[in-house]
Amino acid sequence: MQPASDIRPQRARGVGRLVTKPFGGRTRIAELYQEGAAKIRLPETFTSEMEAVIINTAGGLTGGDRMDWSFSAGPDTFVTATTQACEKIYKASAGTAEVVTSIDVAAGARLHWLPQESILFDNASLTRRLEVDLDETAEFVAVEAILLGRKAMGEAMAQGMVRDRWRIRRAGRLIHAEELMMRGDIATLTQEAPVLGGKVAFATVLYTGPSCEALLPKVRGVLGPWGGASHWKDKLVVRLSAEDGFILRKSLIPVISILRGGASVPKVWNL
Repeated sequence: MQPASDIRPQRARGVGRLVTKPFGGRTRIAELYQEGAAKIRLPETFTSEMEAVIINTAGGLTGGDRMDWSFSAGPDTFVTATTQACEKIYKASAGTAEVVTSIDVAAGARLHWLPQESILFDNASLTRRLEVDLDETAEFVAVEAILLGRKAMGEAMAQGMVRDRWRIRRAGRLIHAEELMMRGDIATLTQEAPVLGGKVAFATVLYTGPSCEALLPKVRGVLGPWGGASHWKDKLVVRLSAEDGFILRKSLIPVISILRGGASVPKVWNL
């Protein structure tokens, strides 16, 4: 019998890749690959848009798990990628959960990256990376939201780690980079006014495309007290924070709709 000390915990692994192409005025599959706990489902749509719903069949992530997602929107295609549900990041006994998303958007294409919130439980450890390469004429919308526990369930993230890294390039030129790192005593850190001022739900939304200047006043008009928006050159960035996930989502949905030209969020987002 193998000694207990030599038994390694089972870890979730997943790789999902979707490549699209234009055909007959619609967005069609050029390549679809799924491995391990990563699944991609493509609900029927009645427009030129393709909706991709990504699923982690492991039911959540903990230390040592890793998910890799890749999306490539071919010329003149339109892809909206979202998640089936909120991703849950559980207590990590060792290591960190890793989620890496790579996105490529070709000439005249649009890709909207709209995952639902990630929920971090106490002592969770998460590292996420978002790497995006855009053609000069591509449009891109991205949302990443985090809940530090579930307030309605009496849960909070007191200790742990979360790191979020974005690198977005247009025609090879870096147009947006950011790093978020919170580690250790999360409960005390998030009480600080320059951090979250006691709030436990927050999100970043980014739009880059031809309509930044026109969209800015519309976005600011729906934000209320929950966030702020700024525009610089060819990107628009929105930051939001809220007391809980429900309030955050109510604030996020109208912002996303504006950036999508009035289109609603994917049905899996419905409150």
